[in-house]
Order: sequence, then C-alpha cells, then structure tokens
Amino acid sequence: MPEDPRRYAVRRAWYRGGRPGRTARALNRIGAWQYAHGILTFGGRGITLEVRRRTSGTPVRLPLVLARHDGERYLVSMLGRHAQWVLNVQADDGRAVILGRRGPERVRLVEVPSADRAPILRHYLDLAPGARPHVRVPRGARLAQFAAVAEDYPVFRVVPADAG
Repeated sequence: MPEDPRRYAVRRAWYRGGRPGRTARALNRIGAWQYAHGILTFGGRGITLEVRRRTSGTPVRLPLVLARHDGERYLVSMLGRHAQWVLNVQADDGRAVILGRRGPERVRLVEVPSADRAPILRHYLDLAPGARPHVRVPRGARLAQFAAVAEDYPVFRVVPADAG
C-alpha cells in the first residue's frame, strides 16, 4: 500500500532547501542518540554517523539508515550531493565513525560510482521509509528509473578505517 502523499509533503517540508529545519534537527538529535545507544535500531539498520565539520573540525552526529547489499554496507544521502554530511565526508577523505551499542567503529566511506548505485538505491528505499519523500523515484521502481537519478544521490560503501 503506497504511503499517503500528504505525509511525504510534511517530511519534505522538514528539509526545505535540502537542509534540516527545526523539527528535523530535533528528530535527528533524538534519533542519533537512540541509535548510538542501540535503542530502536530497526535490526541494526539505524546507525549514528559521526563526521567532522569541514570548517571547524568539530564532530557532528546524525542518524542514518545502513543498507546491507551483496555483502557490503552502504550509506545513502537522501538529500542528495549537497547534504552537509556528504560535503563533510568528502572534505575529510571519507573518514567517519559509526556509533552503536558495540562502541565506536572508525570507518572510511568510499563513494560508489553513479553507474553502480541503482540497485543500492532501490534497496535503500525499501529500508528507509523516511527517505522516500526525498528520492524522485517511487519505491519498487525499475532499476532504469533509479539509474536515471543515481548521479543525484551519493552512495558510500562503508569499509574499515584501516582498509586500503
């Protein structure tokens, strides 16, 4: 059953201009705290990502959905390539920390080429209901439709920090 388009409009409004507004910031803080403490992680899909701000170097934490696909772990930017966390990760050569019940895990986020993103994006939309209003392809669409928008939604493969 498709989700109500009015809910999509409300969720998009939380991120006007691709940046979280007051409501989204509050919900992100709560989600980041919950995921970092292993509360309501939805089977390990909900994680807290910590990255350094590119200007000040101070850490910022945000809740994200971790998509497991073909034996790999991936993070997707539902807000596109201009999301602050994406810009921060790119500026810091992919360095990040995943926080969770098992403690901090230092990782490197390796950007996936656009040509390889479609199956990951499709799987991600199955896992992340909150992202559906922001991705311009409906859940369950054909891979060709995801491929057509893949350039606009960065996907990062999560690898251990000490891996290559």
